[in-house]
Amino acid sequence: MGHLVGKEIFQRLGDKIDSLPCRINKNAALFNILKALYSPEEAEFVVKMPFGLSTSDEIQKEVGCEKSKINSLLEILCTKGLVMDMWIDNRYYYMPSPMIVGIFEFTMMRIGDNQNTKKMADLFYEYLNDKQTYAVNFGKGEKISFMRTLPHEGTVLESDFAEILDYEKATSIVESHNRFSVGICSCRHEKLHAGKKKCSNPLDTCVSLGSTADFMIRHQFAKEIPQTEILEKLSQSKESGLVFTCDNVKNNVTFICQCCSCCCNLLLGISKFGYANTVVTSSFISNINTETCNGCGKCANACPIGAIEMIPCEDTDPKKRKVPRINESICIGCGVCSLTCTKTGSLKLIKRNKRVIHPENTFERIILQSLERGTIQHQIFGNPQNITQKFMKGFVGGFLNLPPVKKAIMADLFRSSFLDVMKKGAAKQNKGWLNEI
Repeated sequence: MGHLVGKEIFQRLGDKIDSLPCRINKNAALFNILKALYSPEEAEFVVKMPFGLSTSDEIQKEVGCEKSKINSLLEILCTKGLVMDMWIDNRYYYMPSPMIVGIFEFTMMRIGDNQNTKKMADLFYEYLNDKQTYAVNFGKGEKISFMRTLPHEGTVLESDFAEILDYEKATSIVESHNRFSVGICSCRHEKLHAGKKKCSNPLDTCVSLGSTADFMIRHQFAKEIPQTEILEKLSQSKESGLVFTCDNVKNNVTFICQCCSCCCNLLLGISKFGYANTVVTSSFISNINTETCNGCGKCANACPIGAIEMIPCEDTDPKKRKVPRINESICIGCGVCSLTCTKTGSLKLIKRNKRVIHPENTFERIILQSLERGTIQHQIFGNPQNITQKFMKGFVGGFLNLPPVKKAIMADLFRSSFLDVMKKGAAKQNKGWLNEI
């Protein structure tokens, strides 16, 4: 290593991170963030790493330096959250961290005397408070986000209650795991140190489960707590009217966020920058019983993304001057509005007419997310130093990223077939376990 120096290495690092499932906005703040977090040696190492989960032996083939040096750099980068490791089949697999969920969260969850938290908060706020940061991921109508909404239990209309599946219940998700951790909410921590936090919501609300909890605890991004405390925190957050979001998958959900309207960057992606899919909606949507609604306006005040507007009432009842109107194009089906409608119970969630795409697992989400964002070729051909793969990456990537091809694959008719092909490809590379994460 050591062939790339100065600005070039951080430009190459930016290109590498931009090739992951979450695209990045290459503004000035981005490169200041990279220079603050990575040494030039660490940046070059990540540039040369394979794109997907790889063993240290596989990484050594790409990077080309001594095994002891590889292990040392991996340990440093994992401790900083710039590389993620997973224990699979009795060994660790490593991959570069994307910007979100990854570099931002792990940086702003770290605490300690050696952390320049104020500086990093200001840099991340500058990076995230830029519409282009959201446009690069959602500006072309992309629908596959890395997070989805969980409807608050008790807010779904009784007749539709049977339609709620376990993967849309926060308590069922928690009960399906046996290891838990809680850490600092990266968004609130960022807003706090950037001087932008407007709420009194606590910081320690970032819940991780299962394998992700293992990663968070191992690298001291979070502390281990029992299941009872996790459920208690969720109950408190429900009472505070926070939005529950989690991995955008049906199986093996490994984190639950408890979001507020003033701090959550993904909710601000909807309310401030106008990209409706930064958080994927639940399978439900808000619905008002206009006959019993008294027009109090509590639901509009509570909605975390401004999806409810109070409009003049045409009713002859003089006591009801305004009624709520729901903007169904942005409603995420969280149920926070319903939590406030205690007097009349007029606002409940009902089943959406149109099916919402929630990938089965992380493998499917990454494939579909990468396909939408034009980075699928890097998931198929993950070794950046391999000449043959470089050629195939350009050829296959060019074809799959043609708009008609991409549109056809994402359609219901072909999406499952494409995912099956990708699963078989992973199995042929002896990585069939990818479909289980």
